[in-house]
Amino acid sequence: MSDENEIEDVKSGPVTDKLLPTTNEHEMKNLMKELDREQAFREHKCWRQYITVLVSIGFCIFQLYATLSGHIPAQIVRASHLAFVQFLAFLLFPAKKSMPKNTLPLYDVILAFIGAGCWCYYIINFESIVRRAGAYTPLDIFVGVIGIIILFESCRRIVGLPIMIIAGAFILYAFIGKYLPGFLNHRGYKLTRVVSHLYYTTEGIMGTPIGACSTFIFLFILFGAFLEKTGIGQFFIDSCNSIAGGASGGPAKVAVLSSALLGTVSGSSVSNTVGSGSFTIPMMKRLGYRGEFAGGVEAAASTGGQLMPPIMGAAAFLMAESVGVPYITVVKAAIIPALLYFAGIFITVHLEAHKQGLKGLPKEEIPKFLPLFLSRGYMILPLAVIIYFLCSGKTATYSALMGILSIIVISIAVSFVDVAKGKRPRFNLDDLVEVLCAAARGIISVAIACGLAGIIIGIVTLTGLGLKLGAGLVALAHGKLFVTLLLTMVSSIILGMGAPTTANYLITSTITATAIVRCVYGAGSPTPEQLLPAHMFAFYFGIIADVTPPVALAAIAGAAIAKAKPMRTAVNATKLAIGAFIVPYMFIYNPEMLMIGANAVSIITITITALIGMFAISAGLEGYAFAHTGFLNNTAAGERTKTIFSVFERICFIAAGLCCIDPDSKTDIAGIAVLVVLIAAQLIRRRRAAVTA
Repeated sequence: MSDENEIEDVKSGPVTDKLLPTTNEHEMKNLMKELDREQAFREHKCWRQYITVLVSIGFCIFQLYATLSGHIPAQIVRASHLAFVQFLAFLLFPAKKSMPKNTLPLYDVILAFIGAGCWCYYIINFESIVRRAGAYTPLDIFVGVIGIIILFESCRRIVGLPIMIIAGAFILYAFIGKYLPGFLNHRGYKLTRVVSHLYYTTEGIMGTPIGACSTFIFLFILFGAFLEKTGIGQFFIDSCNSIAGGASGGPAKVAVLSSALLGTVSGSSVSNTVGSGSFTIPMMKRLGYRGEFAGGVEAAASTGGQLMPPIMGAAAFLMAESVGVPYITVVKAAIIPALLYFAGIFITVHLEAHKQGLKGLPKEEIPKFLPLFLSRGYMILPLAVIIYFLCSGKTATYSALMGILSIIVISIAVSFVDVAKGKRPRFNLDDLVEVLCAAARGIISVAIACGLAGIIIGIVTLTGLGLKLGAGLVALAHGKLFVTLLLTMVSSIILGMGAPTTANYLITSTITATAIVRCVYGAGSPTPEQLLPAHMFAFYFGIIADVTPPVALAAIAGAAIAKAKPMRTAVNATKLAIGAFIVPYMFIYNPEMLMIGANAVSIITITITALIGMFAISAGLEGYAFAHTGFLNNTAAGERTKTIFSVFERICFIAAGLCCIDPDSKTDIAGIAVLVVLIAAQLIRRRRAAVTA
C-alpha cells in the first residue's frame, strides 16, 4: 500500500485529520497536544507568560519548603497544593482543546481565582473549622459546593470525562441511595453532610491520594522534569542503539530497550511513544518492518515504561500509599512482571526479524558505547542515587529529594566544566525555570485525578459502598475468582480508554480491587502485602488500555508516525503486549511472582520458567520460532502453505508457554516438555529445508 493510502487510513480512524503522519519536530509536538490532554496547555506570551512562570516557581518552592520543613499541618499542605493546582489549571488549559493556545479569556481568570480562593478559604479558616468540630456554617457549605464544582470543571478540561462522570454518579448516589433497591440501598445524606465530608475532612478530596500527590509524587515529577532537561532521553536511545542497533532487527530492539528506560522520565504513554518513536519508528521502517508492526512495537514498549521499576508511573506511588506498604515493596513486586512484559516484546521483535530476514543498522550508524558512556554516563548517577536510597530503606520522599539534589550538584559541576572550556553551560537559570514550570504543569492532572478519586473514596467510606460493590461483583461472578478477574480486567480497560493511568488506577482500585480481595480472602482481613496483587492487577490493566482497541491512544500516536493503519497498529501493539494480559492472572493465583513470601530459589525458578514461557507464547503468536509453524510447511521462500497443522502448532506453543508461566513445578515440566518437542520438530524441518534448497 502506498504512503498516500496509509495517510488516508489514518485520517479515517478515530483521530482527527489534523494528525498527519510525520517525523517533523513541530508536528510531533502538535500530535502530542492532540492525543495527550496533559500536553494541550496554553503557551502564553508577553505579560501572561510571566504570571504563569511566577506562580509555577512559587508552587515548586512552597512544595519543597513544606517537605523539607515538616512544620506545616498536612491539611494546610494539601489545601495549598490544590489552590496552586486550581489556579494554574485555568490559566494553562483552555475549555476545549481546539481553542487558541495563545489567549486567556476573562472567564478563565475568574475561574482560576475562584478555584484557588475556595481552598484559600479553608487555609485561612483552618483553626476555626477544627475548633468547631463539625459545626459547619452556611458559608462553609457554599464554599465547599463551589470548590467541588470548580474541581469537576478542571477535571473535564485536563483529565477527561470518565472519572468525572463516575465521581458525579457517586455523589448522586449519596443523595438518592435511600430510594435504590437491594444492596445499593442506604439511609441517604443531606447536602451539608455530603459537602462537609468531601471538602473539609481527610476522608474526601483531601484524603490519601492528595496526601501522596502533595508530597513524594510531586518530588518524583520534579525529579523527572530535571532528568528530561539534562537530555537523558537521548542518552538512553543512543546507549540502546550502541548495544542492540547492529543486531537482527536492531531498531525494534532499540525501541523496546529505550522505551523501558524512558518510562523513568515520562509518565505518559503517548509522550513516550512520540518522544522515542520519532527516532525509532522511521529506522524500523527503513530496515523493512511493516508500518503497523513498527508503530505497535513503539506503542507497546512505551506504554510498558510505566511498569518498569525503579520509578514507575504516579499510580505506583498511590498504590503504595493505598495498600500501606513501603514504595520499595511495590518496586520489588513489579520487577518480574515488568521483566516478562518487556521480554515478551523483545522476543517477538527478534522472531519477526528472523522471520522476515531483517538485518541491523550499518556499523557507521551505530554509536560506540564506551565513548558515549564516558562523555554522558554521568546522566544516570541521579537514578543510581534514588535506587540506592530506596533499597537502603529510606522513604520515597527522602529518596526523591536526594535524587533532585544529586541532579543539581551534577548540573552545576558540568556547567563549571563547560565554562572553563569556554563553552556555553549545559544547564543555566533559564533551564531551571523551565524545569520548575514543567513540574508544576506535570502535577496538575495527577492532583485533579487524586481530588476526584478522593470524592469517590469519600462516598465509599460515607455509605459503605465499597464492601457492597465488592460483594455484588463477587455475586455476579458466582464466587468464581477467574470470572471476577475477567470482569475486573474488562472494567479496568474500559475505564482506562482515554483516561490517565492515575485516574484509572484510583477508580479501579477503589471499586474492583475490593472484589478480588473478597473473592480470594472472603470476609477475612488480609495484610497489606496480601492486598498488593489485587491492586497490581488493576494497575496493569489500567495501563494497558493505552494500546487496547478501540481507543488505544499510544498505538494511534505510533500509527501516525509510522504512516500506518491505526487499528492494525493497535492490534499489533496488543499482540506484542500479550504479557500484560497474562501475567496479572498468574500473580493473583501465585503471589510469589510478586516476591511475596518467596525465597531466592523460587524467585529464580519462577523467572527462568516464565521467560521460557514468554518465548513460547511469542513464537505461537508470531507463527515462528526456528522455522515457520506447520508440519507440512516448506520454509523455502514462496513455497509455504498454511495448513491446519500450522494453527495446531501455534496453539501448542501458546499452551506450553502458559504452562511455563504458571508458577507450579508440574505445569513447568509439562510446558518445557511440549516446548522441547516443538523446537526439535522445527529444527529438523529447517535442516531438511536447507538440504532441499
